[in-house]
Amino acid sequence: MSTARPDQNDEVEQLLLNARLRDELEPFLDESVEVVNTRCMPTRLENEYLASMLAWERAPVLPISHWFQPELRLPHPDSRSDSEVRQLLWETIEALHSKQIVLDFTDHLCDRDLYRLIYRDILPSLEKKIERTNTYLHWQCIDVNDNPDVWLRYYATEEEREIWQDETGGTLPPSEDPPYPRRMPRWPL
Repeated sequence: MSTARPDQNDEVEQLLLNARLRDELEPFLDESVEVVNTRCMPTRLENEYLASMLAWERAPVLPISHWFQPELRLPHPDSRSDSEVRQLLWETIEALHSKQIVLDFTDHLCDRDLYRLIYRDILPSLEKKIERTNTYLHWQCIDVNDNPDVWLRYYATEEEREIWQDETGGTLPPSEDPPYPRRMPRWPL
């Protein structure tokens, strides 16, 4: 009969797992392991962090279209009517979400432009496919650096707008509601 308490057994298991994860990460070690002060976190949390790093290192880099079986191929945006594009767009948004891909900042784009962005930029993009249930890829459908006007106009908070103006000295566009509001699937909170 064992006299060890259940929490002691769990602690021992966590320490053994920690040693195994560190051994498996050895070939990949760099400064990213030292970014987090593991002395300030419980072993279970450290193990989650190490496991996520290991998953990242081992993940294959594939075009997003290849994350699907069969490969997700869409018809060219200009070959479909507006209603067909809308239907295909929402089917594609749901398919992407099923692979834990979340689209952010979409409400300034009409359906055809968003579909075109998915067709042209997202599906062929090479990304690490991480097989973890709590990991989401967020695709920002604007480039804040290349086009700050869209972000400032439709998405930035008043505080973010003020900070941008203070840092750049630029002129702020008027703040407006985005023209195409959508209820997009989100990552779980």
